[in-house]
Amino acid sequence: MGADREALIVLETVNKWFGKEHVLTDLSFRLFSGERLVICGPSGSGKSTLLRCINGLESHQSGRISVAGTALTRQASSLEVVRRDVGMVFQSFNLFEHLTALENCMLAPMWVRHLPRAQAEATALDYLSRVYMRDFVGSYPAQLSGGQQQRVAIARALCMQPRVMMFDEPTSALDPEMTKEVLDIIVGLSTTGMTMICVTHEMAFARQIADRVIFMDRGQIIEEGGPTELFERPKTERLKNFLNQVLHEGQRQ
Repeated sequence: MGADREALIVLETVNKWFGKEHVLTDLSFRLFSGERLVICGPSGSGKSTLLRCINGLESHQSGRISVAGTALTRQASSLEVVRRDVGMVFQSFNLFEHLTALENCMLAPMWVRHLPRAQAEATALDYLSRVYMRDFVGSYPAQLSGGQQQRVAIARALCMQPRVMMFDEPTSALDPEMTKEVLDIIVGLSTTGMTMICVTHEMAFARQIADRVIFMDRGQIIEEGGPTELFERPKTERLKNFLNQVLHEGQRQ
């Protein structure tokens, strides 16, 4: 895969430490235009840190990360370019409480992309409609359910019209009903050809959207391949144990 497509994200032997803790170890992979990559693994395996390094929220100590041909460095100009190209949806919704849903979605396009207010509003209304939040444009985050807030957060990221969307456990703070509505939105986005990386424990969802799956543990890539290959024919005991644990947890819920 990817022989005739652009590698939008490239990692080459990336390492990251928090003090003496080695949280990412020699990570290397490529994400191609239009590809949907799912990253799974136990808590503490470095998945969220990896995403935060890709969009410059965390700095890596060695190795190379590039996004759409721009090498990620600590220079402000590099970070600005990368964050324009990479949209991020977090576990917690991170909406501005004093702004309405519409205003939350308009802010970054006006400040970062310098869109005129009317154009930013039209773009925000379009994406809020796509995530079924058109009727709540004047609502503040405190007036919305968790699922609704996460849908606004997705719309806000889309308003920047990024080349890559990253989702970091987007349903971890939601109950099962809200989880389904948010996952349905992401599944819909996946059918549009959008390039995306999604960190999730939702294995049925991963099977549905993933072109490729990476399994991480202790800051390393343990296995990598198609969803059927990884989930039905795991090669390592680490992945087998992880899948057994996730499946048993799903049966208890």
